[in-house]
Amino acid sequence: MANKVTNFSDLIQRVTSSCLLHPIGTPRHYTNDVTDDDSDSDTKSEKFYDDGELDDVAPEEGRTGVCKSERETEMETLLNEVFETVSFMKKAYVSLQQAHCPWDPDKMRSADVAVVAEMKKLGVLRERFRRRVLRGGGGGGGERVVAGVTVREVVAPYEAAMEKMKVEVRNKEKEIENLKEKLKSVAVVSGGSGSRKSRSHSHHHQSKKKVNYSSQLPVSPSPMPEHFESCISSVKEGSKSFTSLLLSLMKSAHWDIAATVRSIEASTTSTPTATADSIVGPNHAKYALESYVNRKIFQGFDHETFYMDGSLSSLLNPDQFRTECFTQYRDMKAMDPIELLGVLPTCQFGKFCSKKYISIVHPKMEESLFGDLEQRRQVLAGNHPRTRFYGEFLVLAKAVWLLHLVAFSLDPPPTHFEGSRGAEFDSRYMESVVRFPGGRVAAGHVVGFPVSPGFKLGDGSVVKARVYVVPRSEL
Repeated sequence: MANKVTNFSDLIQRVTSSCLLHPIGTPRHYTNDVTDDDSDSDTKSEKFYDDGELDDVAPEEGRTGVCKSERETEMETLLNEVFETVSFMKKAYVSLQQAHCPWDPDKMRSADVAVVAEMKKLGVLRERFRRRVLRGGGGGGGERVVAGVTVREVVAPYEAAMEKMKVEVRNKEKEIENLKEKLKSVAVVSGGSGSRKSRSHSHHHQSKKKVNYSSQLPVSPSPMPEHFESCISSVKEGSKSFTSLLLSLMKSAHWDIAATVRSIEASTTSTPTATADSIVGPNHAKYALESYVNRKIFQGFDHETFYMDGSLSSLLNPDQFRTECFTQYRDMKAMDPIELLGVLPTCQFGKFCSKKYISIVHPKMEESLFGDLEQRRQVLAGNHPRTRFYGEFLVLAKAVWLLHLVAFSLDPPPTHFEGSRGAEFDSRYMESVVRFPGGRVAAGHVVGFPVSPGFKLGDGSVVKARVYVVPRSEL
């Protein structure tokens, strides 16, 4: 009889069914003929086998029933080993999946080795199957060859998936290495602006280290005014978001918003107001609060470290300092500030965040908003709490820090200004936060208080200061 084509999976299923329907000790031959005496279950089973195109050849002349029984026993042993190997491979693959979350490189490598080992064992069993079961000894007509899907073809999709996963792992490792290098650069730049005493002891070593690191970076474009304008937009968005959250917390804590606004107004002028009435219109308290936040966070912007130390690097080594500022800007731009501070909590950026948070949120404010001073205690201890409020503050702090880095990477650096209380509104340098019909500020309006500073860049372009305008008669 001509040999039929089958595959490894069908063979396992059909031989197993045969062992269940008929004891191993009972001789049985599979033929294309189905007798009328067979039961319904046997008929269905034989029909299924016929559909799978597995037919057995007649026993070779001279072969005994004992030989066939031994051959069936060998088949049963081999199948048991196959099933056991597949089971172990399944467990190893599950371990490989579990090693991805949480990420465990050691567990992943060991699971990978186990999966590959079981695959190799399946290959060995495949060869045994071909040599000892499918190839009968004796006469020339006794050899059976099973063609179709081999173990290698069955395993091929899993091997392809494994290769893809290995590529992804390598890419992740490269990304981790790049992030580590960026963190090192931030630490180097931050460490370079320490106290004059420490710098006098290690200035030569640190400068050499910075230069070596900078030489490893790819050539990058020079800082442009567009970078500065992009940072201004981020500062504006961060300021609005943080102010909105702060105002909502104040309302929830039943603050006297009107009294708060009057206090902020009074702090914007050196002369006492003649009236206790507020110039801020209904629903405009957010502008007064934003003015307070921006005044605090921009204080010291004209100094290279916001006056956190007495560094003079921008004067002693201006070219190198500009390069370092722009390098740090590029490295920090895509970083999550809370993740960065989790690794380097006391870097220059971390110190800036701590200093500005303490300046903006005084103890009585925090205690009334949150019922305790836990966030303040963490900040004073050099840590950065993972709360929604502090997270919103970090978004604004990072935007201002990046703006500061770009400002000191430009030559010449931008000069900043603000609209002082009572000054005439000038559309060339000012932008009103209060909207007017037609988009133009009505005549006779002056600055009630500044909301955010403006900047004049070296190329002559101007970033307008944001101001709250009121009729002159109200001042």
